Amino acid sequence: MKRLVRSLGMNAETFASGKEFLDCLEALPSFHADCAILDMQMPGMNGLEVQEWLARSSSPIPVIFITAHDEVGARERALAMGAVAFLRKPFNDELLIRTLRAALASEARGGQVPPSA
Repeated sequence: MKRLVRSLGMNAETFASGKEFLDCLEALPSFHADCAILDMQMPGMNGLEVQEWLARSSSPIPVIFITAHDEVGARERALAMGAVAFLRKPFNDELLIRTLRAALASEARGGQVPPSA
């Protein structure tokens, strides 16, 4: 996924866990993520917990969820908390690219996702 995002001319960082990502955001005020791609199943904090933390932060960012496990209610909860999309694995690269572009466009417009996303 990191290579795919970078192939689009975008910067991409990966983290071993949601906590590592949140620790980076807290420790490095100069680090700004324009979008987060979160897996539902991550070591330590799950994707929904990371999304909740991001939503409470002073600078919330668009979130795209990916998952191999469609847990009951998880999709609805993620979307209700403002996730841009909830993609079930496996998904093709083009879908992720379209979703990422929609998320970044929503960030540029102050959080409003275009109707086609």
